[in-house]
Amino acid sequence: AGQTLNSPIAHIVSTPDGKGYWLVAADGGTFSFGDAHFFGSMGGQHLNAPVVDLAPTPDGGGYWLVASDGGIFSFGDAAFHGSMGSQHLNKPVVGISADTATGGYWEVATDGGIFAFGAPFFGSTGAIHLNKPVNGMTSTSDGLGYWFVASDGGIFAFGDAQFHGSMGGTPLNAPVVGMATDYATGGYWLVASDGGIFSFNAPFYGAA
Repeated sequence: AGQTLNSPIAHIVSTPDGKGYWLVAADGGTFSFGDAHFFGSMGGQHLNAPVVDLAPTPDGGGYWLVASDGGIFSFGDAAFHGSMGSQHLNKPVVGISADTATGGYWEVATDGGIFAFGAPFFGSTGAIHLNKPVNGMTSTSDGLGYWFVASDGGIFAFGDAQFHGSMGGTPLNAPVVGMATDYATGGYWLVASDGGIFSFNAPFYGAA
């Protein structure tokens, strides 16, 4: 805040121990705070599509950036396992999540299509009509499942990810824009663009 940015911030992601976080901008610029270390960025580099998300490695020693065309950029101890860059996509990629079990990762598109790299495929909604587009995903603590969330608050659970409820079908003041796993309970939080928080099998700590 108060700094001039070349591109808007696209996402925030916490470190594995919760004592820091990274911000990533649409131009691939990466900003580290707390115990989050800076391992490099795509800031100042030519991109075919804007960066939309960041996922740290399980030990916090690196991270992947993903662009809306599915392109992957690896830094630190994040290994490159492949990407959808240069491949035809039905819908743009909007999120990435690390597989803690394998060191791989998943990409998710707005239609709920999942692209797995060095990680098992547990299912997707790529061939299913959705009421609203998917705009984020998160994985379970053991890496054996994942959820993704749509802008109406609908939740889709795959693998060992348990469904604890959703906001799908409930009128919202603002669209849901992301979700996060509560690794202590196995539940999750949803966040809306107005700062509203919806907790499912996870404690509520407040909202903006």
